[in-house]
Amino acid sequence: MRFVVTGTDTNIGKTVFCAGLCGLFGARYWKPVQAGLDGPTDSEVIAEFAGVEIVPEVYRLKLAASPHQAAAAEGVTIDPDALAPPDGPLVIEGAGGLMVPLNSETLYIDVFARWGLPLILCARTRLGTINHTLLSIEAIRARDIPLLGVAFIGDLNEESESVITEIGKVKRLGRLPVIEPLTPGRLSGVFAKTFERQDFA
Repeated sequence: MRFVVTGTDTNIGKTVFCAGLCGLFGARYWKPVQAGLDGPTDSEVIAEFAGVEIVPEVYRLKLAASPHQAAAAEGVTIDPDALAPPDGPLVIEGAGGLMVPLNSETLYIDVFARWGLPLILCARTRLGTINHTLLSIEAIRARDIPLLGVAFIGDLNEESESVITEIGKVKRLGRLPVIEPLTPGRLSGVFAKTFERQDFA
């Protein structure tokens, strides 16, 4: 199994979701482009909360910004051809949302389309999620990317979740609530109760 995990926005909790997913399947984790090195990186968070093997990033950029901007700040141009997923069980995390630029010509969604791997869309449950999620689903399908389903993150919002799955004609994989305090044990326990392995088949 190999999955691409992206989100409808940045800072919605998809790294914590990735940690839970890696733990559930014992899969390796790969963040192709890390923009922002102050504080724990996403790979370091996964290592702490999932304890799985980390595939090194292709680009590690200091500035916490869109990948194209962070790369430009260091005089670097991201080469999409250098982003080739390794073999074996793997969870790949993108940066921010689908339309985040990698360079002046390529968006992250273009790379996802090239890979052709099953994609999981993480969506927050707060106000605004219906619009952001349905737009993201349209963009994914316009590029013929295999959409596995939507994973919701946050407090229960049954109306929004139902509308998205019905109008978007998409599988609802489950909902990861806010876990406080967040520990490896609590994450694995909550994730196992909230998500079913067979839904990711």
